[in-house]
Amino acid sequence: MTTEEGKLIMSGLEIQAVRKDIKNIHVGVYPPNGSIRIAVPLGTTDEKIKLVIISKYNWIRKQRQKFLNQKRETSREYVTGESHYFMGQRYILNVITGPYRGSIEITGKKHMAMYVSPDAGIQGRRKVMEGFYRAGLTEELNKDMVKWEERLGVYASEIRIRKMKTKWGSTNKKDKRIWISLELAKKSCNCIEYVVVHELAHLIERNHNNKFRSIMDTAMPNWKLLRDELNDLIY
Repeated sequence: MTTEEGKLIMSGLEIQAVRKDIKNIHVGVYPPNGSIRIAVPLGTTDEKIKLVIISKYNWIRKQRQKFLNQKRETSREYVTGESHYFMGQRYILNVITGPYRGSIEITGKKHMAMYVSPDAGIQGRRKVMEGFYRAGLTEELNKDMVKWEERLGVYASEIRIRKMKTKWGSTNKKDKRIWISLELAKKSCNCIEYVVVHELAHLIERNHNNKFRSIMDTAMPNWKLLRDELNDLIY
């Protein structure tokens, strides 16, 4: 797919403009910081983009303010006593040092133990946590994919996990490849399932139009509630 990207500044707002081989214009405001992105058909002029932004200006400001007003997690140092989220549950971290290669274990309903070597700094401990998140998220995604690919009658060529700052997931319809944000491991299983359905639905319909919403309404009638829950708090 041909794609051209650029940035526009309007009334103090930075907007990422992406020209694609698409028919319709889509404006989105994304977590965690309310970044703004507009996708438009190839050949769309900057003037046309500006007019669309102006027409949606109040909506954009309102959506962006929601993200800016949300609580944010504090910077993590991966030390004993910190709170960490996994599958929607809050756990208190207990760091145990010794001759360990690095692993994490859920101990009870409210605690998780991190086993690391004494010389593991913040970066090393973060890597251990991310490995734990990746393994747990992979297991959950595999279950959801088996369930929902069959129900929707579409099949992804592969699903991968990576760090993403502005999206919970993304889909390449042509290659049938789905990407999922590693941050989703902090969210509830219901929210993870919603993202899987959302991305699989994009294998049927690329855009967030009436057809896409109809697919979501049929497959998961409570999807809007789960979407709001997903974006309500940035863990």
